[in-house]
Amino acid sequence: MAGQREEPPTPEVEVRRSRRRTRTVSAYRQDGPDGKVIVMIPARFTRAEEARWVEQMIARLDRSERRKHRTDEQLIRRARELSREYLHGRAQPVSVRWVDNMTTRWASCTPTDRTIRMSERLQPMPAWVVDYVLLHELAHLLEPSHNARFWHWVDRFPRAERAKGYLEGVSASASLGIAPCD
Repeated sequence: MAGQREEPPTPEVEVRRSRRRTRTVSAYRQDGPDGKVIVMIPARFTRAEEARWVEQMIARLDRSERRKHRTDEQLIRRARELSREYLHGRAQPVSVRWVDNMTTRWASCTPTDRTIRMSERLQPMPAWVVDYVLLHELAHLLEPSHNARFWHWVDRFPRAERAKGYLEGVSASASLGIAPCD
């Protein structure tokens, strides 16, 4: 029906009871965002407690996953903030957006049309890593090559070296073969 919001599908849930678990309840999603939800509870819980906790943990996972998914609007807003903070506001992209077809890079910038594309693979990464990649691409709007002037801008980011190491580690562990932004 027009105007009604469609409810997300109910995920498959597996409840795991443990005698060693006495108080805590935890949950995670197996095999990605559409995967089965595993909820781990103490063995002593009643069926009513189990049902209540399953509902609560699914809601908590959904909230967490929504927070992690950054939108294009949030991305352009963050790009403007980073430009002001680290590049004296000089880098002004026309667009910044997430793309799902980037397999050999974390991001790319086209200085001639002032556009930046960020790989969806960055979505679950910590904000400071995404900020580093975004700042790297913003710096290309000021200096297209990877020369000393370019690195002068990028290295103003306090966690630049740490972010490069993080990206190298992710790439190596997943055998992606993606070089850190260099």
